[in-house]
Amino acid sequence: MKRFFSKYRLPAIALMLAALVIVIDRLTEQAVALYLQDSEGFIEITPFFNLVWTGNDGISFGMLQGLAYGKWLLSAFAFIITGFFFIWLLRTQSLWVSVALGLIIGGALGNTFERLAYGHVIDILDFHVYGYHWPAFNLTDSAIVGGVTLLMFYEFFKTSKLEDLKGEE
Repeated sequence: MKRFFSKYRLPAIALMLAALVIVIDRLTEQAVALYLQDSEGFIEITPFFNLVWTGNDGISFGMLQGLAYGKWLLSAFAFIITGFFFIWLLRTQSLWVSVALGLIIGGALGNTFERLAYGHVIDILDFHVYGYHWPAFNLTDSAIVGGVTLLMFYEFFKTSKLEDLKGEE
């Protein structure tokens, strides 16, 4: 039994993190929905940030919106990609990679569940400056970006250290 837990400790951490991402995203969206119910769909929080309630039936930055059978195609694609990340998770020996993959898996599954349940992903965060708006996004989107960024930094610094070690020989 101890061997099982030591072998699957990193995937368990990642999957708990993925579940946490999904739960926090849903709770946050529900809180924003309650907060916005008596507004016109947005509330200005700061001069550069609004809370909004908008649906995106496409992918990042509103691409592929209105795609025929988009809900099903995008969801199937997300499940396939998530499956590859899960296989990677089972094979990694790195805590950093496990955390990054947990963030990505949680973000991808959270968005996919929303897409299947509502036909779109709910976006609530709207940043803008001088009339220019960043496309609205949600916490699962942030988790995906954070996970990808963590993977990139890990791979960059891991490679740099190996090259430094080779140079010393």
